[in-house]
Amino acid sequence: MAVPASALKARRVRKPGQTKTWIPYLFVLPNLLIFITFIVIPMVIGFIYSFHEYDGLNPMEFVGFGNYAEIFANDEFWSALGRTALYALIVVPSICCLSLAVAMMLIQPIRYKGLFRSVFYWPTMISYIIVGLTWKWIFGDFGVLNYLMTLFGMEPLHFLSDSFFANVSVIIATIWSRLGFYMVIFMAGLQAIPNDYYEAARLDGASKTRVFRSITLPLLKPTTVLVVMLTLIEAFKAYPLMFALTGGGPGQDTTYIVQFIYETGFAKQELGMASAMSVVLFVLISMFTALQFKLSKGGSD
Repeated sequence: MAVPASALKARRVRKPGQTKTWIPYLFVLPNLLIFITFIVIPMVIGFIYSFHEYDGLNPMEFVGFGNYAEIFANDEFWSALGRTALYALIVVPSICCLSLAVAMMLIQPIRYKGLFRSVFYWPTMISYIIVGLTWKWIFGDFGVLNYLMTLFGMEPLHFLSDSFFANVSVIIATIWSRLGFYMVIFMAGLQAIPNDYYEAARLDGASKTRVFRSITLPLLKPTTVLVVMLTLIEAFKAYPLMFALTGGGPGQDTTYIVQFIYETGFAKQELGMASAMSVVLFVLISMFTALQFKLSKGGSD
């Protein structure tokens, strides 16, 4: 039996949802090309460099796992990594707790709420270099803070040339510059919690502490996991702010792992060794992130 031509034509007509399925990929293509060019390709090149001895001028010499073996015997590398871990151990919970506290205050019906939100968020729009130079102007030997201390008859302190105070200065500057960004993320998470839960808790006579512990924290868990992972990654990648504020000093006391890798690659011209250090750092950050994600059950109950 012959099939009518009209039926064949109807079969060739696509449904509206099936037409031009390649168009979404076309919109994604520019970002994909940028990601491949500036992220994927440099990662592959760095991974290749890590198995070679290379100074950027002479031809590469394959050394296999020689760079990695040297890293594990490099005390300076582990010292820089230890300083970075201690810095992250202080900065990550500080930023998480403070940004959550500020977010909870600024979702309340208070006057000038928009102004306060802008004040807290404004530092996140400043580059790390500007943040470092600003706080250097405050903490410097002839800075604003020492000037105010002398007005009250106190002896000036060497904030940036003392090991302890230099690290404290870096931590304060970091928290100041990043608190507003994570405040916004927490605000979005808090506002996504249905108000019905809070109304039911108020009817049951639950205290604010019980409401926070039993409702807010569990429902905010996905947001908290995201903030912890982002702050942890940022802490291990920290470099521009420290470079502008302390220059890694005094001595090597604020030289964290990224600055150490940079100096190894470009000051000492050991690009192969620096690439191997970058790979080790990448693996460590990936392990921490995977562990955090697993302990949090993917950010959900």
